[in-house]
Amino acid sequence: MFGRSILLGATAGILSGVACIVFEMVYRDTVFVDFSILISKGAYFGACIFGCVLASIGFWAAMKLTPKYGEIIFNFLFALLTFASILGPIMYVWPLDMPDAQMELLAYFPMYAMTLHFFPIVVWFTLKPLFIKK
Repeated sequence: MFGRSILLGATAGILSGVACIVFEMVYRDTVFVDFSILISKGAYFGACIFGCVLASIGFWAAMKLTPKYGEIIFNFLFALLTFASILGPIMYVWPLDMPDAQMELLAYFPMYAMTLHFFPIVVWFTLKPLFIKK
């Protein structure tokens, strides 16, 4: 099960990374705001892969430790950690000496970043039945 779990994490990470990049392109073209000076596409992609693989390891560990309640415990913790992760973009204190052109980015960035935080969990839970069978 560990191998299938890691494969799930890697696949979900890659797909959620691609979804983040597509969302970034659509958002940039719709709102006319480019966040590439704040965060790179590689950072999205790497964070998605890291988060999904880590989630898969956590799922495997939860199922090994408590087979009966492991899935419920993991699902609750994964959702809780995902919601907690959006506090980072909301509470980040930006420097006040930024140029005026970049100050506009700060108004849109928290909402944009919060949306990106939910791609990995949605893709992971969507792909889980394909990789982990009961």
